Order: sequence, then C-alpha cells, then structure tokens
Amino acid sequence: MAKKAELFEELKKLNKKTELTLKNTIAEIEAEIATFSVVATAEENEPAPEETPTETEVFAKAGKRSEKVVKEVEAEAERQARKEVPVEEKKGPAPKTRSKLERRSKKYQEAAKKIDTSRTYTLAEAMKLVVETSPVKFDATVEIHARLGVDPKQADQNIRATVVLPHGTGKTVRVAAFAPVELAKGADIAGEQEVLAMLDKEQLDFDILITTPANMPKLGKYARLLGPKGLMPNPKAGTVSATPEKAIAEAKAGKVEYRVDKQAIVHLGIGKISFGAEKLTANAQLFLDSLNANKPSTTKGNYILSLNLSSTMGPGIKIAL
Repeated sequence: MAKKAELFEELKKLNKKTELTLKNTIAEIEAEIATFSVVATAEENEPAPEETPTETEVFAKAGKRSEKVVKEVEAEAERQARKEVPVEEKKGPAPKTRSKLERRSKKYQEAAKKIDTSRTYTLAEAMKLVVETSPVKFDATVEIHARLGVDPKQADQNIRATVVLPHGTGKTVRVAAFAPVELAKGADIAGEQEVLAMLDKEQLDFDILITTPANMPKLGKYARLLGPKGLMPNPKAGTVSATPEKAIAEAKAGKVEYRVDKQAIVHLGIGKISFGAEKLTANAQLFLDSLNANKPSTTKGNYILSLNLSSTMGPGIKIAL
C-alpha cells in the first residue's frame, strides 16, 4: 500500500490532471508514469526554435528618406489622426447678454429715460435736453456730430474750414506766434527766436501756432514734430496770416477748426454745459451755417445725412434736419 502511494505521488508530479486514483492497481499507475516520462523526455530533447533577426530600416543620409524627415512625417500623420477624432464639447449655459443701455451707469440710464429715441428734436429742444441730461459732476463739453454725404477720399469733398463761435468754446487757448513781436500782440508766446528755441527743445507749450507766409518755410524742418499733433500752421485753418494780430484775436475769441474724418463725420465741441441752452444754440447754429456754406459743388444727394448732439459721457440726441 505504501508503494502504491509513492507511485501515485510520482504520477501527480508528472501529470497533475491525471484521472487515476489510489483505487487503481499498481500496474496501471506504473504504466501511466511510464507514458508521461517518455513525453517529458521528448520535450526536453526538442531543440529550441531559432529566433529570426528583425529587419532594421535603412535610412538615407539626406532627402525624403532620411531618418529626420521620416520621423517628422510619422509625427505629422499621428497629429492629423488625433485631429480627426471628434472631441465632445462641454456646452455650458448660454451667456446672458445685456443691452448697451443696461451696461451703462445708473445716472446715464436715468438721463436716457428723458429722451425719446423714436423721434428727432429741434436744435433748441435738443440743446435744452443735453443740458438737463448731463450725467457728470464736472462742466462737460457739448459736442455736435454731423454725418455727411461726401466722399473724404475725393480732394474736392474733403471738407476743412474754421468758424468763430460767438460765445467761444469755454477752453483757455494758448497761442504761440512765430512772427515779429510787434506783430504778435495778444499771443502767449511771441517772437521768432523764442518759438524756434521751444521747437528745438521739442517743447509744445501751446495749443495754436500762428505764423506769417514769409516765415512758413522756416517751419519745414519741424513738420514731423508739429504735424502729428495738429499744430502745423495751415492757410485753411487761418493760422498762416499776413495779419497775425488779427488771427491771434480770433483764436482767443473762440475760432475753431473742423474737418471731416474718414467716416465722413464732422465732430466739434461747441461749448460747455455751464453756457446754458441759449449760448450753446447760438454756437451750434453758426457752425451749421458754416458747414452748409462749405458744401462741395460735386456732392450728389443729401449733404447732411444726420445730426446728433451729446455731452461728455451723456446720451445722444437726434436733431431734425
């Protein structure tokens, strides 16, 4: 019995899944052991399979088949493949958009309620409203905006003119006169040498520069300094004058220049809120008369397309044409 148990243990080592048990005879167990011993010996003596060497890719030294170019092409192909994979976008709640009026300050909204945007006002009515609806604490500037039916690219329709406002603009104007002192009475800075010394130091402590036709060539080398700031004297603006004393007096009295911009709109400040509606109306009317007087002869259709009035940071008011 002990021999049978030993033989059965040996069989289980050779084949754990054997169907024989201790009930089988010793002869049957020995025969099973012999069978599995032969199979195991054959497997041990079987030669191991030879490993086939992997083919290594041969690259060129340069050109399309170089290692660098091949890797770049493979990387680009992978990138394009990733782009083709659809990405699920996470959609959040739709953003809440507010109207332009709702985005304004409370004072602006209160002022805007006094204006009926569905109608146009006369100049006098609009001026009273613009004074009432100024939402700021400081003395705001009143501006008039005229959209014209002209083409600013055409030289004969590029409107540029000056107007002397009867009540001024409310701004203190500093005038420099590039002219002899005896011809520059009333100027804040007068004299040829004084002005040239300031320009050489690039000190532009003035708002308007007035000169005589004879001195105009001397300002040529300062064109890059004066031009971008709108200070270069110009006959159309009245800053090149044979009578500089008169030009200085007009500049001090409220002479302003206006010109059409690239969008065919003229913007002009016509005074301060503190002027009151009557003075502001007089300034605006004189500007409109000047604007109509400078209507180009080549203009077709309506000349003034729309007029709007507003104060600094205040709502706009449409004016009837």
